[in-house]
Amino acid sequence: MKFVIFSLIFTVIHTIAYTLAGMIALKVSKDLYEDKQRVIDYMRDMSVKEESKHVEKWFLPAQLVRGILMSVVLYPILGMLGGISFMMRALFLGGLMFIYTDFACAVPFPHNIEGFVYMKPRYIQGKVSGKLYLEMLIYSVIFGLAASWFLF
Repeated sequence: MKFVIFSLIFTVIHTIAYTLAGMIALKVSKDLYEDKQRVIDYMRDMSVKEESKHVEKWFLPAQLVRGILMSVVLYPILGMLGGISFMMRALFLGGLMFIYTDFACAVPFPHNIEGFVYMKPRYIQGKVSGKLYLEMLIYSVIFGLAASWFLF
């Protein structure tokens, strides 16, 4: 039962942190996700109603699945995480999210290692990377602090 509760709380924290980070970052990065001239043109255009509706429909279910999957892989180290200080736990969990879900992710994106290797130069732009890092840093900090506080 302990693992189920951990996964539920983890998933709620992830979903809230991810949503808040996205809402904050969208204020400065709308040009990445909307209009025909957007840099990330291979993703759904949020200014197109049908495409936006698809994202709205699947956003929450996708985050719930992601949260559950990410929580399960931490089961073997829960005892160790509970035994370290709040700040070390926050740094570990926030760093884990930033590195594993973003910077070192195996899926190419304009601001990560795989993107640098595999994407065409038109997608690799400094202003794009900065906006994408902003979102992931906000998410990682919120997640790391909240997970450290509420899960242990």
